Amino acid sequence: MPNEYLFFLGFLLFIALMLAIDLGVFNKRDRAIGFKEAAMMSAIWVLFALGFYFLLLKKGQLLHGIESEEQLVQVVQKNLHQIDLIPNKFAQNIITYRETLALEFLTGYIIEYALSVDNIFVIVLIFSAFCVEKQYYHRVLFWGILGAVLMRFLFIFIGATLIAKFAWILYVFGVFLIYTGIMIVVNRNTDAQMDPNNHQIVKWASKYFAVFPGFVGNKFFVKMGGKTLITSLFLVLLIVELTDLIFAVDSIPAIFVVTKDPYIVFFSNIFAILGLRSMFFLLINVIHKFHYLKFGLAVLLVFIGMKMLMHHWLELLGFTTIHSLMVVVAILACSVMASLIFPVKAR
Repeated sequence: MPNEYLFFLGFLLFIALMLAIDLGVFNKRDRAIGFKEAAMMSAIWVLFALGFYFLLLKKGQLLHGIESEEQLVQVVQKNLHQIDLIPNKFAQNIITYRETLALEFLTGYIIEYALSVDNIFVIVLIFSAFCVEKQYYHRVLFWGILGAVLMRFLFIFIGATLIAKFAWILYVFGVFLIYTGIMIVVNRNTDAQMDPNNHQIVKWASKYFAVFPGFVGNKFFVKMGGKTLITSLFLVLLIVELTDLIFAVDSIPAIFVVTKDPYIVFFSNIFAILGLRSMFFLLINVIHKFHYLKFGLAVLLVFIGMKMLMHHWLELLGFTTIHSLMVVVAILACSVMASLIFPVKAR
């Protein structure tokens, strides 16, 4: 089995273990998650991501099993890393490669983590519209994120294959991200509303499945008269999954502008997604205070889209991953600071 498969399998086993501990040990009972616990959970997931960053920084060559100069050249060329390799300096080149890989992961992680905030806005709206009780939030998010991991896996590796065969797809992604960023600004003042009875997922599920008209505790399914019916909680889960699918269309191409290595895209994506639940509970009561954050995310998407369209010229100018990271952090910091300095006036 190739080294990258072993590395990937080890990562998946680690994620499975963490999720099993989360659901089986810390959240056996359905309960509302408080701010303090959410802050601790968020810190733990961020520390895991930083730990993975340092793992790549020290042992990044293990990802693709690089043991020679020839292998290093092949991997760098295949994944289009912005590295100037020095002939016959394998030890020095491998250090540069590890630093590049780690930086690409960190930049992708921050981008995905930031874009997840927009996902939180929508999830809050879904829970409110369907009147989901707070003690069931964690259960829905847990299974929603498990499904998101599987969908992201398919999206990322299919996307990497398409980009490798059809480089022009990056330009399509770039135009799409710019359009999405502009539409966020255009619709920023539109009152978001959701009618549970007229939602497309509800209509679709009601057409093809037996639906129980309400909640039955924390159950996704209930048996009645020998038939298995799906509950409203399962409908909420389906809508959350669809929401993540829509957001993945934005976020995954955004990380491909940072790195073409599908494994790094996947790792950064999954660490951010796993931290989404704790960030949801951390921000749910204060997210309205960061009213400029949506504008900041729109600017971020436009920047990434422009970088996709102009990546060749930017590389000639010496624009590297570290510059992308600096711009991303600056955009997010400015939007948060603007929200705090210029709060929404009470009506």
